[in-house]
Formats: sequence, structure tokens, C-alpha cells
Amino acid sequence: MKWRNQLLALFCLLAFAGLGVLYFQHWVVQKPFGIILFIGEGLAPGRLAATRLYVGGADARLTFDSMNHLALLINYSKDFAVPDRAAAATALATGVRVNNRAISVDGDGKPLTSIVELARKRGRATGLVTNAKLTNPTSAAFYAHPADPNDVDSVAREFVEGGKIDIAMGGGVGSFLPETKGGERQDGRDLLLELRRNGFDIVRTRAELETIPAWRRPKLFGAFSSAELAFANQLEERREQPSLADMVRRAIELLQYNAGGYLLLVDAGLMRKAAQDNNGERTLGETAELDRAVAVARRYAGQRSTIIVCGDVAIGGMSLSGFPFRKDSGIALLGLNSAGEPWITWATGPNGASSYGAAKVPGTINAQPEAEPLEPAAFYSKSALSTLDDVVAFGSGPGTDALTGSVENTTIFKIVRDEL
Repeated sequence: MKWRNQLLALFCLLAFAGLGVLYFQHWVVQKPFGIILFIGEGLAPGRLAATRLYVGGADARLTFDSMNHLALLINYSKDFAVPDRAAAATALATGVRVNNRAISVDGDGKPLTSIVELARKRGRATGLVTNAKLTNPTSAAFYAHPADPNDVDSVAREFVEGGKIDIAMGGGVGSFLPETKGGERQDGRDLLLELRRNGFDIVRTRAELETIPAWRRPKLFGAFSSAELAFANQLEERREQPSLADMVRRAIELLQYNAGGYLLLVDAGLMRKAAQDNNGERTLGETAELDRAVAVARRYAGQRSTIIVCGDVAIGGMSLSGFPFRKDSGIALLGLNSAGEPWITWATGPNGASSYGAAKVPGTINAQPEAEPLEPAAFYSKSALSTLDDVVAFGSGPGTDALTGSVENTTIFKIVRDEL
């Protein structure tokens, strides 16, 4: 009789445990362990088909294409129909529309709370990866609140003193070093030395990055270039530098130590730099680099992670026109087609032939290339201009079902905030 009671008690215990598991899985809201936000600078819908063709032909598929949710982001700032980098990044980082040139501050100059600050309050580790400068407006909007958006020294100082980022990798190291050590700081402070004193490992090459062990809680600063990192097709310059995918992989490996999960921000800034220069090969190549980094993130972060890929501001008005063959890819799409017409053209930028306003002042028009460029722009500007276009957002994982149809770009902040 006694053993029957014991079996009955064991059965009841297992039944209650099973019901508890089912309840937790189906009725208790579970937050994703990893949240990764990719910002492709200039990632507008028109960029996608050209990138597919460039990487493998018209029937090639990108990692973006396999993500479950897709939306157009309605994009404007508080004072202009076209946001600049600072205002666009602030909308993504804080969920608030601000005036152009404002970096995470409101109209009175008061700091706005970013998702990085919210993530830390909720016990998450934080990471920031970029192939541009760590102090550029897109990255800075997530950790800094400068009164003057052009005061890069102040942004770098706030990065160090704020202590909001556990792992950071990218370029722009000159803003962290004094002039006496080959940097750009006027105040003489060596911020890399201060980071080291605060417990950060400082790595300068891809090889050093790979040596950091993943089994201990890291505080890491990857200082890989004084300015932006090299483009993907600059093989010699890239020899010592990690790719965007390398940095994303290592960031995920190192952030996963935290039992409360992590938030990782990835800024693909070289896409913008290439477009500003009217360089189609590098623009498409860097978009493909972003796509590879997203593939790595999905593989290493797991299915239950929330991953969002979005643009900030469309730029340059690049078009790939004509009739390339279905299997054309890579260099087949560069230069001139068989009729002597350019495959890739731009709306504005340094390859333009016509000039207006300040560009017509004697002495400035000569900055244009003397030879006719293979990727012409309709109108000359020193740097390609931002355009009035929606940008695109892709998502997979919890919370990203909100990405459907046309939504405000501030929706990105709301999705991340609600999943923290």
C-alpha cells in the first residue's frame, strides 16, 4: 500500500511539473536572450535588387530575404522631411523625433533615454560594433548626448565616462588619443589608457581580437583604425582588420556570458561612405558585407533571438539601369555596358557634371574629376545628398511581427524596448 502512495505522489509531482512547463512555454511572456539591431546606413528598398544581382545574379537571395517580417520605415525629423544621420539615429535609439543635427537630446538640449541605457537598467550586457567611427552620429546616438554634434572629443569622452557599453569595436581611434600619441584630442587625455585602467582589454588587430577568451566576463574595446575601417575590396588594408561579420561573431560570443541576456548594436557605416563618394562597387560590396554579418548573427545568436535590420537615411539616389543579363554579377555590372552606357548612375555626388549654388563658386567646381566618370551623377555636390525615401526594415524573432506595411521609424525603438 505504501509503494502505491509513493507512486501516486510521484505521478502527481510529474504532472504538476509538466503543467508548469507548458504554462511557462505558452502563457508566460519570455524575453529573447539576445537582441541585435543592425543599422545599414543608406539601406533603402532600391538597394536590394542591385545587391542581389551584384552578389550572384538576378535569382540570388540575400539573408535579408529569408527574414520573416518586412516593413517600410516612414522617415523624417522634427524639422525636415529628410532627416540627417543624427536625427535618424536618434529616432531609432530613443523613439523620439528631434531636429536635424541633434544627437539624443530634445529641443531644450536635455538628454533622451536610449535603448542602451534601458538595457543596462534591465540587467543586459551591451555591445556596439561598427566598420565606421565609433564616434559617428549613428553610433553616438545610442550612448552620448553631446550639446554640439560636431564635438567628437566630447562624444569620445562620454563613451569612456558613461560606461554604458561593455564591448565596442570599430574605427575612429584618433578621437580617443591625444595628438602626442598620433591622435586628434586637444585636451591631452589618453582615453584608451583610461579604458584599460577601467578593466577593458584593448585590441588593435583581428588576430588580437580572436585571442580574447569567451569563458570570462569581458570588457573589450577594439581599436582597429584611426578613421573608418577599410572597404571590403581594399585587401591590403583589410589584412589586419576584422570584417563586420568577424566583429559581430566575436561580440555575440563574448556577450553571451551575461545571464540576463544582451543587446548588440551594429552600424554598417561604410555603406554610407561609399555612396557619398558615388562608388557603386563599394556601395554594393558593403551592403553584401552587412548581409553576411546578419547571416552570422542569425547562426550564432539562435532562433529565439530578436534580430532587426533597418536603414537610417537613403542617400545618393543610386540606380542600376539598362538590361544586364540574368546571370551577370560582380564586375560585370560596373563601368559601361555594350552600348557604351553606364550601368550605375547617381542622382547627386562628386561625379556630377552640373553644379548649383556654392558649388559654382570659382575654385570649387574644379574639385570634380577631369575625366568623365563611369558612374555619373546628375548634379554635382561635394558629397552625395540624402534623399526623400522610405528606408526598409527586416526582422526575425520575438516582437518583429510589428514590422508590416509602412510604420514610423520610431517603431524600431519600441520593438527593442518591449523585448528588453
